Amino acid sequence: MDSQLAKGPSLTIAVIGSGYVGLIAAVCFAEIGHSVICVDSDREKVEALQAGEVPIYEDQLPELLTRHRGRGLVFSTDLLAAARKAQVIFIAVGTPQSPTGEADLSYVEACVREIASELHEYKVVVEKSTVPVLTNQWISRTLRFNGAKDENFDVISNPEFLREGTAIEDFLYPDRIVVGADTEPARALLRQVYQPLIDGSYYFRPDHLPGPRDLRAGVCYLETSAKSAELIKHASNAFLAMKISFINAVSNICELVGTDVQEVAIGMGSDSRIGSRFLNAGIGYGGSCFPKDVRAFYKIAESIGYDFDLLRAVETINENQRLSFMKKLRSALWTLKGKHIGVLGLAFKGGTDDIRESPAIGVVKSLLAEGCRVSAYDPAAMEKAHALLPADESLRYASDEFDAARDAHALLVVTEWPQFASLDLDRLHQAMRYPVILDGRNLYDPKQMAAAGFHYYSMGRPLAEPSLRVHAGAE
Repeated sequence: MDSQLAKGPSLTIAVIGSGYVGLIAAVCFAEIGHSVICVDSDREKVEALQAGEVPIYEDQLPELLTRHRGRGLVFSTDLLAAARKAQVIFIAVGTPQSPTGEADLSYVEACVREIASELHEYKVVVEKSTVPVLTNQWISRTLRFNGAKDENFDVISNPEFLREGTAIEDFLYPDRIVVGADTEPARALLRQVYQPLIDGSYYFRPDHLPGPRDLRAGVCYLETSAKSAELIKHASNAFLAMKISFINAVSNICELVGTDVQEVAIGMGSDSRIGSRFLNAGIGYGGSCFPKDVRAFYKIAESIGYDFDLLRAVETINENQRLSFMKKLRSALWTLKGKHIGVLGLAFKGGTDDIRESPAIGVVKSLLAEGCRVSAYDPAAMEKAHALLPADESLRYASDEFDAARDAHALLVVTEWPQFASLDLDRLHQAMRYPVILDGRNLYDPKQMAAAGFHYYSMGRPLAEPSLRVHAGAE
């Protein structure tokens, strides 16, 4: 396939917002052949990006920034100039949770008001931020109120389905691309945006980024109404959160009857209707998406007169998992005040430095409130954690896993970094004061841990302890 043809039709795209979603979208649109202007009001951040600094921990992002920065991808603080040049304008600003639990759309509205003055010819404005249903209508109305003529714009919903840690891969090798548009001109322009992925031509390029699957036949591309697309995003995240909470609830039953939740999860996940993904018992979900989107979806339903009480149960189960984990720790150590606790993990999951709504951060806060001394380690998230929880006489940030475990009464595994699952157990045992491990992510085999001399507590599995003979040998 001719390499120039493989790059497909080039458009000028403005991406408003250089946060997690905006930055990933900007570099990936450049990667598939478009000219991209990524805009942010934070001048210091824009200057850092222009200098090649990478603001977030994300696999393959540094490589793509180096490849496209200053060529197909530029960074700017000038929103109006970017909107003027672009044929398609993606809004990827933050939608934080408001005090009432609803999404705060003030940043979206402010962005839309500014864009309106530059819609002198036909452009498509795309919701890329996670927003509630009917936001599309409000954006259209706000554009009209601020002087934009109907014939000069359409508004589309194009939700993102990015997982932190694999976001580049998720964008370029998606399960599906969802575009919610109510007019044919808007649908046609978005097909142009995604054409190199739709027809698979991107994957024939010699310089394409390798991915986990063969999509040379093209990706799954779904066109829906704008309202359906808005609901797909919230419904998808709420369902995945529900799946996590469900297996966590099952894990509590497993503990009460003395069986292994992983055996149950394998049996459930082998059913093709259920699937094995997100059936991993642990200390609960976190991050910037699931907690916020579950609450927002509940509020959306409430605002239109539907009591989505299932989502309240999902939240409650998730909150209770951390409480259950702390209860295990008290059971293991009797009292916590004055104890030295090692903590492995601070990010909400492995592969990212994001600590937003992280169960690990919640555990650390609980330990400090109980009067513990904490030594914490994370491969990527310690800088962000330190900004939130500065080191002091009660909290120390360790240099590695064994430094965190040194002289600890217990070691807690709270983030599923792969390297935590392959530690030298003999060295770990020697480093600790008490051989007590609480594994909030079920990274280890209980029999292996007991054989290594540990009192091993995990989620939804029976307590594993060394035999009396092992104790005697250790003494």
